[in-house]
Formats: sequence, C-alpha cells, structure tokens
Amino acid sequence: MAKPLISSDEPVWLEGPAARTYEFGFAFSVFREFLRGFRGLHFVGPCITVFGSARFKEGHPYYEAARQMSARMVKELGFTIMTGGGPGIMEAANRGAKEAGGKSVACNIVLPHEQKENPYLDKFVLFRYFFVRKVLLIKYSYAFVIFPGGFGTMDEFFETLTLIQTRKISDFPMVVMGGAYYQPMQDYIRFMVEQGTISPEDTKLLLFTDDMDEAIAHIRRYISSNYKIVKRRKPLWWLFEKS
Repeated sequence: MAKPLISSDEPVWLEGPAARTYEFGFAFSVFREFLRGFRGLHFVGPCITVFGSARFKEGHPYYEAARQMSARMVKELGFTIMTGGGPGIMEAANRGAKEAGGKSVACNIVLPHEQKENPYLDKFVLFRYFFVRKVLLIKYSYAFVIFPGGFGTMDEFFETLTLIQTRKISDFPMVVMGGAYYQPMQDYIRFMVEQGTISPEDTKLLLFTDDMDEAIAHIRRYISSNYKIVKRRKPLWWLFEKS
C-alpha cells in the first residue's frame, strides 16, 4: 500500500491563512485523499466500525472482548469489520474478524511516531488527515461499537454520536462496551440531561452494555428495521477498480 507524501510543513494548514497557491494545493490534497479512500473502500462493505484504544495488549480483558465481539459480528451478522488499523482494540477487532473467516479492513493514519497497520487486515487505506479518515470510518458502516479508549476514541465517539443526534446520519446503532470504564460518562450524560444541555431522548442513541448477546441483538434490530443492504455494483475495469 503506497504511503501518501508527508512534507516537513505538514502543520502549516492549521496556522491560519497561507498563500493562495498553498491553500489550493491543500484543498487538492484533501480531495485526492478522499478520492483514494472512496476507490479503496467502495467494495469492502457493509461494515461495522469498532473504535477503541491503541494501547491495550493481547490478553487484556478489553482486547479479548473486542476480539470476541468482532468474531461474533462476523458470524452472526455477516458484516465486514472496519477499524483505524492500528494496534490495541483495533488489532483485536481485525483479528477477531479474520479468525472468524470474515473480512477485515481499516483506515489507518500517518502519525509522527508511525502507527503501523496491524497484521490482520485484508485491505487498508492510509490517510494524512484525521478528518478525512473519520469520514471514511463512518461512511461505510451501519453500526458502531465503542470500546475503552483515550482522546482519539473520544473524538471518534462523540463526532459519530453528534452526527446521529443531529440526523446527519440517522438510526445507526451505537454500542458502548466497558461498563466500569464508561460509568463516569454515563453519570455525566445523566447530568447533562438534568442541566438541559441534551434531551432525555438523546440517551436512547447509545446502548451501554457488557453483554455481547444484548449488543448483537441491538445492532440486528436497528439494521433489520431501518436499512436494506444493497450489493454494490461490480468493479469497472476502465476505472482500474479491483474487487
């Protein structure tokens, strides 16, 4: 998989207005990255995206739970498993999918400390920009499973939740696993309801559970009642597409 070019002035685009030629070049690089993502992932779905920390190792309860949950989603729901492609929970989810005989794909990110893709991937696309990567992680998925994680996981968690809340994407199930880890968040969500910053109905957008049977049933119920899975057309040879 070819890596996107990285220049020494990568952070410049976050530092305010730049020369018009630079801004045009940046806009073009974003478009090109979206196009690579669309081409690379067009035939992978339908997917369920799993979010979680890169820091949990094999043998950790959360790692093993993600591995088992992904295997069950492949076997019982028939979905491709998509992740951010790195280690930790991402590796566990991709590994579970592969071990269950399912498809395993990822949207990986170029970082200064070089987040290498995990070895359990059938296909991955490498991105420079987090915001492009997040769009692709959401675009091809019919459900989202959140395991414990840090800032990156919280970013993905709440951006996806905001899209569902505002109906930019609608009726997509979100399952949050890791009851003890997320207990303070559940308490704070109740506090937000009390303060009137979210509606009581917003709490129904999430299922907090450690019960995999409940999680699988929740995803199946939402998808079967709201969505029809449409098989994508065959690759077009004249666009150099591959299945």
